[in-house]
This record gives sequence, structure tokens and C-alpha cells, in this order.
Amino acid sequence: MTIPPIPPGVQVGHIHLKVANLQRALDFYHGVLGFDITTRFGDSAAFLSAGGYHHHIGLNTWESLGGRPPAPGSTGLYHAAFVYPTRASLGQALLRLIQARISLDGASDHGVSHALYLRDPDQNGVELYWDLPRDQWPQNPDGSLKMYTRALDLQSLIDEAEA
Repeated sequence: MTIPPIPPGVQVGHIHLKVANLQRALDFYHGVLGFDITTRFGDSAAFLSAGGYHHHIGLNTWESLGGRPPAPGSTGLYHAAFVYPTRASLGQALLRLIQARISLDGASDHGVSHALYLRDPDQNGVELYWDLPRDQWPQNPDGSLKMYTRALDLQSLIDEAEA
């Protein structure tokens, strides 16, 4: 019996992060990035979303209260990625980061997307990105996807957000 591939409609539903300090994590995900708090369980857990969904992000201190980030060279989460609906909305996210004095680890044009890379207060990697329309994705001569990493023009992203 051949097992069929995963259905194309499957999506990543949410992430759930162990954090050292719930309020500090909320200050970042709610206060800086702008996710709405949908549910909170005292000082131990909270759920956040965009657009009224029950939750895109879970934060908890159940096993990590006061904990330290994983040491370099450890396995674990590389980054959580959040897709923005427009390039202008990604630019608005960049303006929020600048206003909050959150530094970027990088900013890349991947041909298929424009991405901002940073760290949350617990040193989890975070990617904020916008996907270009599929008909604009670069292709190799054989029709396969041709992704790359080039510097992202942050000023043009800011200009689009402010337009």
C-alpha cells in the first residue's frame, strides 16, 4: 500500500514556547509585535493571536520559570516564522521593532519572500516575512524553485509602510 503525501491544505497551526518570564514574553509578542492576548492563565501561560484566531502563539512557564536559553550548539527551535499579508504590513512590523529598539539579526530577500530575523527575550529565533506572489517566484530553467539570500532593502520597506 502506498501512503499518499501530506495534503496540500495542511498548515502550521500554532507554536507553543517555554519562556522564563511570562510578562517579559508578553511585552514582546503583544507589546512589540502586536499579537492580541486571547487567553491568560495567571502568571503561568497565555495564548495570543492575530485576526481573532484562538491562538497562533502559546507561551508558558510550566517547565521553564526563571530558566536560561539553550546553550549554543544545542538542538531546539531555530525560529518561529510569522507571515504578514502585505509588504507594507511587514514594513509596519519593522517600524514597531525600530520604535521598541529591537535589533535585527538579519534581513533577507529570498526571491520568494522578504524576511526580518530577530530574537525574542528568551533568545528564540523569530522570522517576520511576506511572501511574494507565486507567479513572481524565481525559477531555474527546469522550472524548479530558485531561492536565494540577498540583502533586503530596509529603507524601501519602511518607505512602503509609511506610504
